[in-house]
Amino acid sequence: MNLTVRQLQTFREVMRSGSISEAARNLGRTQPAVSSMIAGLEDELGFSLFDRGPGRFLPTPEALFFAEEAEAILLRIDRTRANLRSLSAHNHGRLKIASHPAASGIFVPRILGEFLRGKPDVEATVMMRSSAVIEDLVASQQFDVGFAETPEPRNSIRQEDFELEHLCAVPENDPLAEADEITPKDLHGLPMATLFDEHPSFVQTSAAFASQNCALKRRFELQTFLPGLTLVASGLCYMICDMITADSYLHAPPTGPKVVFRRFRPRIASGISILTPAHRPVSLLTTEFCRQLLEEVRRLENRMAESL
Repeated sequence: MNLTVRQLQTFREVMRSGSISEAARNLGRTQPAVSSMIAGLEDELGFSLFDRGPGRFLPTPEALFFAEEAEAILLRIDRTRANLRSLSAHNHGRLKIASHPAASGIFVPRILGEFLRGKPDVEATVMMRSSAVIEDLVASQQFDVGFAETPEPRNSIRQEDFELEHLCAVPENDPLAEADEITPKDLHGLPMATLFDEHPSFVQTSAAFASQNCALKRRFELQTFLPGLTLVASGLCYMICDMITADSYLHAPPTGPKVVFRRFRPRIASGISILTPAHRPVSLLTTEFCRQLLEEVRRLENRMAESL
């Protein structure tokens, strides 16, 4: 049996209007076209749908039963069309996002909030994980999107890589806040907050100080940069931190003492990547969110460049 949607729609309209001629007017078709459509439907079904005679056009009992089935099928098709339109407009579905700590507090939630505005039927999971864990979550297809420090390439991951410059965080009322650029010589022997020894940012910072024969005096060792900004604002130290942490601070500055950011030379940078699973198709919703995330990373670079 090979029924078409148009046959079902035509049959429904004939049942509703009670005549071929009225149905033809409502559908914007000719009466012979509607009659032919009904006749073809009866051939497919193998039984008559209407009792025809002089001045008589009545639905058969089989037609009354089939009308319920046809209505249910057409309603399901209408719902499916609406859902597909919603998917195409990125208004329906679920996103699972894993973010490394620097971006999980403000940066990614802010982008997600903008993305989901006007999309009440989209559900989202946002988890903070270390970059190494994020790689595995995306590679194993447990998460749709990862935002993490740039990993080594893997066949199981697609990645879009960026390199973001690190900045020097200085108390607002500190004399170094007046400088356009800050170097290891400016920070020679001064108290610093840094990440742990194995982190690439600490390795690069140590190398920059060593290249100019300057002493790197670490007063605070941290797991992430964000707590260090409170210590900098209190005048306890200086810190060379990633651009996303700096941008997050500027979007939600504290009410107390402030921190300003200045260029640090020699240049220190860190890689950041948008990760998606390589061994499955990426949904339209995920693709659109990744596009917005990518654009925001580029805007971040431009914002910080203009503010320095």
